[in-house]
This record gives sequence, structure tokens and C-alpha cells, in this order.
Amino acid sequence: MADRISWLVLLYRIPSEPSRLRAAVWRRLKAAGAVYLAGSVAALPASPAAERSLRRLRHDVCDMGGSAQLLRAEALAGQPDVIAAFNAARDGQYIDIAARCRDLLTEIESAATAGHFTYAKLEEKAAVLAKLAGRYEQVRAVDAFCASESEPASSALAGCREALNGFAERTYRAEDGNGK
Repeated sequence: MADRISWLVLLYRIPSEPSRLRAAVWRRLKAAGAVYLAGSVAALPASPAAERSLRRLRHDVCDMGGSAQLLRAEALAGQPDVIAAFNAARDGQYIDIAARCRDLLTEIESAATAGHFTYAKLEEKAAVLAKLAGRYEQVRAVDAFCASESEPASSALAGCREALNGFAERTYRAEDGNGK
């Protein structure tokens, strides 16, 4: 990690009503991986993808009747705090993914214990795993500083893949009439 990190900072104002506009901006900033430095001031490590995202959001805020400025900045002081906030946000997302993986493992184990070896159940669990894997990739794409919970989330996903593969094998055997 370089000592000097370039940040993109979005400062914006949105009309107070309707409140859905504020919520929409918040959701988009969260999805982009931005952290709030203060109310209506969000930052992302500079990258071409981050710039595209924030430029588009700035345009949309202005279309909503608000105003926005997008700045490129370097922290003169307090950069470790911004990085810590950024990592804490990513860690929270990784922790959520790992928790959802634990839920999926429990569901797979319950279905296996109950002998529900059906293609419908297999496809349902595979779809959940695909969503979790996609979410992990989205978070990883904005994880500029290698947040500490990335590896546990990755391991949780690997455990789900392994459990799902085992469930699939048992489903195939059940279909072939070879038992459970």
C-alpha cells in the first residue's frame, strides 16, 4: 500500500423530499463501496471504475434537483482512519457473507438429514450459493486494502461448494435408485 493514496470524494446535497432520493444515493454509494467521511460526504480510493460510478452518481444527483461535486484528494492527515473505516465496511460485508454461508450449510445439512435429495432442492441451494459467490466478488472488487475478513468469507464459500457437491452426489444416487 503506497503512502499517498488518491481518493475520490463526493460532496452532495439532495432535496429533503422525497426521502427515497436520499435512500437511492445512499444505496448506490454503499454498493460502490464508499465510506462516509461526514454527512453527504463519501470517499472511495481512486480508480477508473470508482470514478465512472461517482461521476454517474453526481450526474444523477443533479438530475434529482440536488447539487454535487466530485473531488480527487490526498489525505494530509487521518488517512489511517479513512482506510480503517473502509476496511471496517468491507469486513462487515464479508462477515455477512460468511454468516449467510453458515445458514446455507445448515439448510443443506437439514435437507440431507431429511432425505430431500431432489433436483429442485439442489437447484435452490445452488442459486443461493451463486448469489453469495457473486456478492463476494462484488465486495472483493472494491476491497482496495485487503480487509481481514476476506479469507474467512472465501473459506466459508469453499465449504458451501463442498457441501453442495456432496449433496449433488447424493441427489444423483437417489435419482439412480442407488440409495442415499
